[in-house]
Amino acid sequence: MSHDDSTGDQSTNRLIDETSPYLLQHARNPVDWYPWGKEALAKARELNRPVFLSIGYSACHWCHVMEHESFENPSIASVMNEYFVCIKVDREERPDLDQIYMTAVQLITGRGGWPMSVFLTPQLQPFYGGTYWPPESKMGMPGFREVLEKVHEAWTERRNDVNKGAAELTAAIQAGFVPQGRAATLDESLLQNAARDLSRAADPVHGGFGRAPKFPHPVDIRVLLRAWKRFGNDEALSTARLALDKMAGGGLYDHLGGGFHRYSTDARWLVPHFEKMLYDNALLVPAYLEAFQATKNSEYERVARETLEYVLREMTQPDGGFYSTQDADSEGVEGKYFVWSEDEIVDCLGEEQAKIFGYVYDVTATGNWEGANILNRPKSLRDCAQILEIDEQSLRESLGHSRDRLLQRRMQRIAPGRDDKVLVSWNGMMISALSQAAQILSVREYSAAAEAAARFILQRMRAPDGRLRHSYKDGQARFNAYLDDYACLVDGFVDLYQATSDQSYIEEATRLAEEMINHFYDDKEGGFFYTSDDHEQLIVRNKETQDSATPSGNSMAAYALLRLSRLTDRDDWEKVAMETLELLSGQLAKFAMASGQALLALDWSLGETYEVVLADGESVEDADSAIALIHQGFLPNKVVIRKKSGSAEHSAMGSITAGKEPQQGLPTVYLCERGRCQEPVAGIDAISAAVASLTG
Repeated sequence: MSHDDSTGDQSTNRLIDETSPYLLQHARNPVDWYPWGKEALAKARELNRPVFLSIGYSACHWCHVMEHESFENPSIASVMNEYFVCIKVDREERPDLDQIYMTAVQLITGRGGWPMSVFLTPQLQPFYGGTYWPPESKMGMPGFREVLEKVHEAWTERRNDVNKGAAELTAAIQAGFVPQGRAATLDESLLQNAARDLSRAADPVHGGFGRAPKFPHPVDIRVLLRAWKRFGNDEALSTARLALDKMAGGGLYDHLGGGFHRYSTDARWLVPHFEKMLYDNALLVPAYLEAFQATKNSEYERVARETLEYVLREMTQPDGGFYSTQDADSEGVEGKYFVWSEDEIVDCLGEEQAKIFGYVYDVTATGNWEGANILNRPKSLRDCAQILEIDEQSLRESLGHSRDRLLQRRMQRIAPGRDDKVLVSWNGMMISALSQAAQILSVREYSAAAEAAARFILQRMRAPDGRLRHSYKDGQARFNAYLDDYACLVDGFVDLYQATSDQSYIEEATRLAEEMINHFYDDKEGGFFYTSDDHEQLIVRNKETQDSATPSGNSMAAYALLRLSRLTDRDDWEKVAMETLELLSGQLAKFAMASGQALLALDWSLGETYEVVLADGESVEDADSAIALIHQGFLPNKVVIRKKSGSAEHSAMGSITAGKEPQQGLPTVYLCERGRCQEPVAGIDAISAAVASLTG
């Protein structure tokens, strides 16, 4: 081991000098781990040994299992140390490596996942890989010790074959990053076909898409809402609503603390993988908010509010940035923090309230999962009220008090671990979610939290030359920012401007957009590379085009640039966005479920898309009421510009706001499309009628 622990009780490896919580979890393994970097890569070339690359993240349950079973096992570690240069990577710090080598694993095995385990030549070309392996062979799975021995044997006895296979696999990886499908015309048929494909893929009973395991797909839900609005497609709306209802009623949702777990292991959303990811919650909030706008269903508003309250309570650091993840495990047991016995609930609430609560939230003496109870709501509140013969509002209030008491009791438990690094891309998504909530729900606390996160990134997460950094932990901002860092932050700032009318966010979005285009855009083929032009050279400089759990960098860049171009009247940025969508057009036609964010951008580009300018007038209160009205209805393809009395016109938006003044001292709305404006509408009543006519 290369380091000695200052406590003297156990030696450590090189990961002890890292800041990533995931890497630090492995710092006391007997494996001679290296972080990815020059030292490890030079060592592999010097010894002419393969690299064993292990990629995971701190909230990953099976990553913990493989660590305990194999990486903490001295005899397995000795084989790893003798035959390989072992590198451990946090996928959240190095998504560039994760994308490349995950593609390799998918090509080798037909599936992917974490922990990801890949064997590379000293030139970093992959030649074998998988995900989780048990320490010894069982249930048809090879044991990790056996895998290590077989790979070593292949490397020493069939080197030429290994190198040939690695070169072929690398070529296949490069081909895999080219957008799939023949180029298609960017028109409404792509949206119609996407809505049809999404509805066909939907589970008509339990909601959501596909079978178990089930992921939330929040961006696809937003695509369906737009298909309903654009085409009057009622099936699209009902598909979206069923997914939202079932997710919020199931165990995927944390009924006490708010927020969503990562995914459901079963088809009916009951048993989640209990980790919570910042990005899932950042993407789900806008889906519920837009459904609230479209349907006026107050349950969707409640879920959005509770999710944001969870983020502000448990995922926000003192200086304003948002933490990355919370573990599934506490005290070494998955889900322990979140599940209940019937006796615990009776002890906390008393017999009478526990009986009511237990009926609504599916609590029984035998439990619904491994002898314990995952709280979920199989029946609607209305049905429960009728069966229990309780007034619905009284039941709602009773359950609220019970949830509060149970949450306080739960907070006395040992909490799951939290990965407290701050990632720009995920923070950009949460800034956007909070800003949208501030607009739609008129809650100042949400925009204040978004502004605090924005300040944190701008002040703490830039290099000395002003360029963006990807990750922040323990006072250090590290790693060149990736495409999705820029794209998500630009998009977040577009929403934050609309929530606050603070023009400095448009200035920052403009600067970031210029940097993004200068360092990531492909002038020859269109679209954006995932890494900047001055990034470390890897075996592939890929273009990320397909959405995964988060939107692809290209899709988000197109969406953000289209919106920013409308606020700033920059046709050149719209051109870049449309060239990016053209690159993705074949994928949009063929793989709708991998293209949700790009479909949102397409819907925006096809119009009708509005610039809504509000000139305040004499009463700030009336102007506040007018802006709230503008945000109430479901009109997703708009930008809102508030021209406050006496404020200077921002140069970037001057062409949009010039000459637009309040009429008769009243708040006045100018509804424009690409600068062509309808007659101004003055006064609250007239604005309300105009908004209603647009949103239906």
